[in-house]
Formats: sequence, C-alpha cells, structure tokens
Amino acid sequence: MQRRCQVHRDLWREREGSEIGQGTHPWWPAGTARAAPGSPGSSMWSVCWLPVLTQLLLLRFLVAQPVSPIRVFVVPHSHMDVGWIYTVQVRHLLATRRLEFVIGGQVMHDETVAHFDDQILQLTEGHGFLYETFGIRPRFSWQIDSFGASATTPTLFALAGFHAHVISRIDYALKDTMQNSQGLQFVWRGSPTLSAQQEIFTHVLDQYNYCSEGFNWDGTAVFPNSPPDRVFHPKSVPITWNNINYYVSLLVDNVKERATWFRTPHLLWPWGCDKQFFNASLQFSNMDPLLDFINSNSSKLGISVEYATLADYFEAVQAHNASWRVHTHGDFLPYSSDPFQAWTGFYASRSGLKALARRASALLYAGESMFTRYMWPAPHQHLDPAWALKQLQRLRWAVSEVQHHDAITGTQSPKVRDMHEENLSSGMQGVQELMASIVRDRTPAHSDQEPVGHSAVVYNPLAWTVTTIVTLTVGFSRVSVTDESGQQVAAQIQESKKTQSAYDLHVLTTIPGLSYRYYSIRSTEGTQEETNQLGASLARTSNFGRKKKTPARPRDRHLIHVENDCYTVFLDRDTNLLHSIWERGSNRTVQVTQEFMEYHANADLKYGFVSDNFVFMPIDSAKSPWNSVGMQIVAGKLMTEIRQYFYRKVGDRNHTYAIYSRLAHVPLAQGAELLCRRIEQEYRVGPLELNREAILRTSTSLHNKQVLHSDNNGYQMQRRVFQKYSSNGIARNYYPMAQSAFIEDGRSRLVLLSKQAHGVSSQENGQVEVMLHRRLWNNFDWALDYDLTLNDTSTVYPVLWLLLGPQSLTTRLRQRCGLALQRAPVVLLRELNESAQIFPGSQRQQEAVTLPPSLHLQILSIPGWNYSSNHTEHLQDLQKRHRGKAKADLRRVLLRLHHLYEEGEDPVLSQPVRVNLQAVLQGLGSVGAVEERSLTGTWDGNTLHRWSWRTQEPPHHRGSSRSHSTPLQGTKVTIYPKEIRTFFIHFRSHESLADSVAPGRPQESQKKEDDPEHGKAWRDGG
Repeated sequence: MQRRCQVHRDLWREREGSEIGQGTHPWWPAGTARAAPGSPGSSMWSVCWLPVLTQLLLLRFLVAQPVSPIRVFVVPHSHMDVGWIYTVQVRHLLATRRLEFVIGGQVMHDETVAHFDDQILQLTEGHGFLYETFGIRPRFSWQIDSFGASATTPTLFALAGFHAHVISRIDYALKDTMQNSQGLQFVWRGSPTLSAQQEIFTHVLDQYNYCSEGFNWDGTAVFPNSPPDRVFHPKSVPITWNNINYYVSLLVDNVKERATWFRTPHLLWPWGCDKQFFNASLQFSNMDPLLDFINSNSSKLGISVEYATLADYFEAVQAHNASWRVHTHGDFLPYSSDPFQAWTGFYASRSGLKALARRASALLYAGESMFTRYMWPAPHQHLDPAWALKQLQRLRWAVSEVQHHDAITGTQSPKVRDMHEENLSSGMQGVQELMASIVRDRTPAHSDQEPVGHSAVVYNPLAWTVTTIVTLTVGFSRVSVTDESGQQVAAQIQESKKTQSAYDLHVLTTIPGLSYRYYSIRSTEGTQEETNQLGASLARTSNFGRKKKTPARPRDRHLIHVENDCYTVFLDRDTNLLHSIWERGSNRTVQVTQEFMEYHANADLKYGFVSDNFVFMPIDSAKSPWNSVGMQIVAGKLMTEIRQYFYRKVGDRNHTYAIYSRLAHVPLAQGAELLCRRIEQEYRVGPLELNREAILRTSTSLHNKQVLHSDNNGYQMQRRVFQKYSSNGIARNYYPMAQSAFIEDGRSRLVLLSKQAHGVSSQENGQVEVMLHRRLWNNFDWALDYDLTLNDTSTVYPVLWLLLGPQSLTTRLRQRCGLALQRAPVVLLRELNESAQIFPGSQRQQEAVTLPPSLHLQILSIPGWNYSSNHTEHLQDLQKRHRGKAKADLRRVLLRLHHLYEEGEDPVLSQPVRVNLQAVLQGLGSVGAVEERSLTGTWDGNTLHRWSWRTQEPPHHRGSSRSHSTPLQGTKVTIYPKEIRTFFIHFRSHESLADSVAPGRPQESQKKEDDPEHGKAWRDGG
C-alpha cells in the first residue's frame, strides 16, 4: 500500500524513511524480513496468527454488512501553525502523487477579519512560489481551522482554479443538523451575482473535525525544545498482535458511524491533528499493519482503506455522479463550538495588530503601483530594481503571513504577535525607503537657501481622481503651503489633538489616478491675519465644560450644530453627546447618539465560562464606563472637528475614551462628493481595566428591527437577522466587520466603514455596536500554559467613517468610500532646505491611470516571477535548471481588475464595463500583449477548466474559470458585476530592462499554437 499525505498552507514536512523495508516491532518475530508496503508480500506478517484472531475479531462484523464495502480514503496530515520546514525529496513525492499541496497559499488564511485583497495576496504569493519552484498548481482547499467559513472564500478558490473546497469549523448545531440530513457536501455558490459560474463543491468535515483520536503513536510535538527524554505525550499504545483487535474495532466503528453522514460510499478520513507526524516513520509503522489487516478482511469488515490525497478522494466522489444540493451565498458565521463558546471575541482581539496589518497592506498596495510606474515606460538609472523587488517581497510575505488564522485574528501568544509586528514594521520601512528613493529620483534639487520647512509628495494609489484632506504634523503654527506650480493651496492649521507643542496641518488635495502632487510647506513670518490671507488658515477652538452623566428624561434640549454641504450634526450641550444628524439627500433628521460601553468578563472558571482571545462570553449586558464628557469644537474654513472626551470619574485628569469627528467644508459639486458625504471619526480607547471588552454603541431612530448587514472580507454584504438564543445570545449575534456594515429602514441607511476589522452587532432596534478593544485574563490552565490570556494594556485608535442617506445614495458611495479609506493617499515627507527644493512648475507628471467608477484597480505590480507563461516550456525549464536561480522578470506586469457592484445593485454602476487596457495604461507605455490568467496568475485563463458537479437545480453552464462575461479581445475587455479578472501585461520592451530580466523571449514572440495551455496574447492594432 502506497502512503500518501497532504501539505497545506506554508508548511510541508518530508516523512522520515519513505519505505519501511527491513525492521522489527515489539510483536514481530526476531529476524523476520518485512516487505515494503504495497508489494505482494506486504501482508504476509499476519499469516501465522490470522485464523485465530480473525475468528475472535470478525464475529461482531458478520451481520448485515453492505454489499460493497465503504471505501475509506485515509489522508495523513499534520496541522502545524509554524513556518517553513524541510523540502527533502519533495519533487519525487510530487511526481509519484504521494505528496499533494492543498490551498498552496503562504498560510491557511483567516476567513472572518482578513480583507479579501490580502487573502488574494497570500494565495498569489504561495501559488507563485510553488509554481516557480515545482511547476505545480493546487486544485483543492483545506480550510479546516479557520474560525467560521466566509462566502467569499469559495468564490476566490473557484477563481484560482480549485475543484473542491474543504471546511470544518461551522456552528455546532448546524453541523449536527447537516450530519443527520447527509448535508455535509454541497455545491456552494458563494457570490449571488457570479452564482453558478464560480461555484465550488464543498465538503464539511464531520463532528470529528480533522483529528483522528486514538491513532496517534508519536505524541504531540513540543516547540521549540523537545522533552529531555524525547518522550512525547499523549500517545497511543503501539500496535501488537495482542491489541490489534482494539484498533480494528475502533477504526471500523468510527468509519461506519461517519459513513451514515454522507451520500456516497466514499469516506474522507483525516489521519493526524495538530503538531503530528514529526516522527512519521513511527506513525506509519503502526498504521501500515492496521490497514493491511483491514484490507485482508475487507468483505467481512465492510470497509476498505487506502492512503490517499484529497485528489484521490474527490475524484471518486465526482465519478459517483450524484446530484448535489446547492448552497447559495450565505456564509457560516458566526462559529460556536457549543452553546457557551461563541468564537466572536477574536473579531476585536489585538486591535493594534489588526490596524498595523491593514496599514502595511495599504502601503504595499501603493508601493507596488508606484514601482511599476517608475519602471515603465522607462526607469531612471539611480534605483536598483533587484533591491526594489526585495523590499516589496519582504512586505508581501509579511502581509501574507499575518493573514494566518491565528495571526490577524489576535489569537496568538505575545511573542508570536511581536514577531508579526516586527516583520510588518521592517517590511514597511523597506517599502517606505523604496518609495522615498523613487521620489528622490524624480524630484530635482535646488541649492538656494530657503526657509526651514518640509516638502511633501502625496501619491494616490487608486485609479480614480481623489479629492481628500491629508493631515501632517508640523512644529509651527504659521505656515504656507504651495503646490508644484508655486500656487497657494487650501490648508488649515490647528493644535494637535495627540501631541503637545505640535500642530495638525490639513491640506486639501485633488490627485489623478496613480499620480503625485508635490507641496512645499514653509513657516511664515508676520501676523496671524497675514498668514490667514497668504497661508493656512488657523482654526478656532471652542471649549465646553464637562457634563456629568444624568438619567435620560424628556426636556427641551440645548443644541448646537456643525454643518457642511451634506450634513448638519446636532450636539446636546447638556450632555456633550451627539444628538441627531440632518441629511440633505433625503431631507431627513435621524436621531443619532453615540457612547462607549463595556462588557464585563468572568476571570475565574470556578464561577462559569470565560472570555478569551477566541471566545466572547459576557457576564451581562454592556455597562457604561464613563461618568462625564468634555467637548471641544475646532472650527475652520477647510474642516470642523468635534472632540469628545469620556472620563471614568468626574475628577479624572485623563480620559479613557475619545471621539474625534470631522466634517469637511468642500463644495459638493466640485468632485468632492465622497469627502462631503462622510463623517470621519477616530476613537481613542484605553488603557482598559482588566476583563473589559469595549464597544462603541450608536443608537438611532432607524427602525431596522435588529437586522444588520455586515461584509464578508470587504467583498460582499451579508444580511444578519438577530437570533433569539436561550443562552449566550449577545455573543452569538456578533459578526465580523472586515470593512463595512449598515443598518437601515425604509427611508435611510447608516453605513459604517472601518479602516480595520472589528466585531459588530445590532442588539436592539435602531442600534449598531462595534467592538473596538479587549483586555482579558482568566485562570484556565490551557490559556495560561500558552500565554493566551489577552492582557492587552495598549491604547488603540480605530477609525470609522459614517455615511447617512437614502439607500440609493449610500449604495452608490459605499464601495468607493470604503476604498478611499482603505487605500488613502500616501504622504512622503522630507526636510525642505538648500539640498531638497522643488522648482515651481518643474514636475512633469506621467499620464494618469483612470478607470470607470465601478471598476477598482485591485493590483498593479511587477511580481518578478521568472517562470514562462507557457506551462510546457516552464516544466522544461525546471528540468534543465532544477531550481537554478533565474533573474527576476521585470517585463511582466500583473494587473487585476475588480467590478465593485452586485448585479442590479445600482441602475448605472451595476452595468458591465468595457475598457481598453491599452488606453487605460498608456501612461506606462505601449502594450504589446495581454494574457488573461487565473486569480493567482499560474493558469492560462483560456484553458483552465474545473470539474463540473451535478446539482439538484436546473442545469447551468458550470466548470469554466470564466463567468458570463465575454473573453478578452485584443486589449479590450468587458468586466461584469463582481468579477475579478487577472491579466499579465507585456509592454513593448525598452533597452534599459534588457540586462535585468531572465533570458527568454517577450510574450508576444513566444506564442505556440500547438500548446493547449499557452495563454493567447493579442496585439493592439495601434
């Protein structure tokens, strides 16, 4: 019997001793030779005692056996939440189909709080490495430890070319129901718009999850150091002729129980668990005889067993040709493992790490397109492309790694958190240096003496023109801001809310897509009145005394208001709290109040269940932690900021919580709609008291009936209806908010857009609450042993943007406004002196990259892969060089476009969009060829085909990697709603790149008609 195993995420381990050959066992007669598993003599060891044992063992299996035995696919696996390990003999094992990569990303990513842009990144990085190194492309997923299952993931895996998808952690009660109805396998259409075109067959592991309890002979690995005696516990007793009866019964009984939960006579039996197979020879030396014995008595026992990969299993299921139930776009969230264990706390665990991960992702996104624009149409000679790619690669990997389901979730130990933070910070520093080098390379210098100040380069990484306000911190209050033409720029200066003796400088900027604006910032002399006329205007601060919290009672309110062209915000002078918002689009005033609340958590298991990194288990409803509120209103020509400070006690000098709200004073009709129609809020939260979970509760007059909409990874929205539970109802009605959420009634919608992931819920009619921060400790031994008590003493500064208006208006703005928050312009500052002065009017801009408003430039980068787009040619190259290091290919540009809107969501923006890539990218040079690829780039999009699965619904066109859209035509492509389309762009080459790329031909000259996997490339007629 040939052993097979699978490798998932960022780890594989070569099993020690691929064949057992000669050996002895405690129960084996001394000197007996063993045949290699799979050979004719591999089961002869049982001959001498088989008759006697069989009589004793098989009596219990002789009644009512099925005609055909259950075919059991034993998939050896090890769930190792660590880094890369050994790769010895991997190529041989892959070639003989004894080793299979599943998922193939850098990590097994989280499906709840990770953004889908970052999920695609980590898949792309992993798939690119595997294909470049081994020439293989994974076709199956193994998402068995993510804490819940998002409906975005099956869509992404379908786009990546996967045949089938495996998940496990779904709500315990739902899994039980699915087991009893044989519903653990289905065809999942994760996107309501893409529907059958990007469906995927999905298998939910049964109640035994991915572990094979009772069949663990090597114990559980201990990291980083092994026990002194090299004995690992717990471990199963080795198999001998005295106890094989026990193991056969254990396995056969388990198989027959599980087989009743599935519709075909094929059973996937994961063999392994966390941190197993570190001594693979010991594992197999026990499992081999067990499987041999069962197969020798298959007809009597009613089962056959074989080592297998996921490919083996799903090929058998697919060949069965059953008709499968269709699961539509609903997700499997939240995840509860029992009535008192709702895994919803991690939505907000380690808020600081979640924020850092998003900042790193945003910087990488900007750095990728900036470097691509630098290289095309012609790079300058002062920047080493190899060094530049290294900086980008470091951050790509750091951002990819932190998407792990025990990383971005905040469920790791402090030392692992520190590792992620260090990797992210180091990677960000490298990309910042790269971006600064690009700016220096393109910015001329002037040697004349100038006043002390700064030069600022603001880069817009989005492929639209963006009008926004950027904020800088400066050390002087009288300041003049001029652009590259020497013209004064609208700006506002005010005292910093965070740093004493410093000032916040707000600058209004309008930047075309993938373009720069250059600003000179100088301190000025003269009176403040002169500065207001010639430089940044000084904001005026009004202070309002602290107001004690008082019981709410009807009375005449003393309201003050702050307004712009889109909103009027009313504040209650008696409480210093938000009172209501009038919205111009619907001419409606909505009651809106905001306050911080805290859930209290139990710390002692003796008194009940506890909250931890993973689980949210509040003792009771949320309590108000503050006693008084102070307020400032900082009003200026460009914007007004409302500052509310929440104090635990009346006499406290320092506040624990704060809300900073901003309204921009910009004309609605001058391309600034996104800026005018959002209320920007930043919060200060912490340090928290121990065993507190902090939320921001927004209460409104909207009659949403506790119906909430929250997003799946920023890709699509899910409707969440409040569920009544007999226990733990608060926690079980929390959902992840990776980027956005909203509540609504028939007239208005309140949208929350988040810069990072949080938990969100609607616990009462008209309410939406966001969990911002957690600090916990408990005496659970497991948590203490692994240092997972989440004693987070940090102060965090989350950011939310609020949109209020009619459904039609907020639908049109939500996606683009969310991207304006996630992918904000990057500001690069340097000292302005005699060696770094911008000549007025000297900056010659490259032509902007502009897409239609419903399309998003998901990525524009030079990945540096050195593999050929021709699959056959790439495999031949691998055989020749056998992983010899080739130079990075700088000619190939990766382009990915995403249609932001659902079908029918907006009468205009939900329409298909036809774009000419040559016209869009003309600022980068002349497009020579375009190839459509799979999501991660490793498959030719024209020849990628996935398995088709019969469904219990009327037939649809299925199995293609493409949805209902039209194929690429030359450089023109039509993008349909919710599509994500990936391309390789080959620009017509320039000599300066000739020495920097791998030997080989440009894509346009290496087309081979006889290769079915070769991507068709079209030339632009112009």
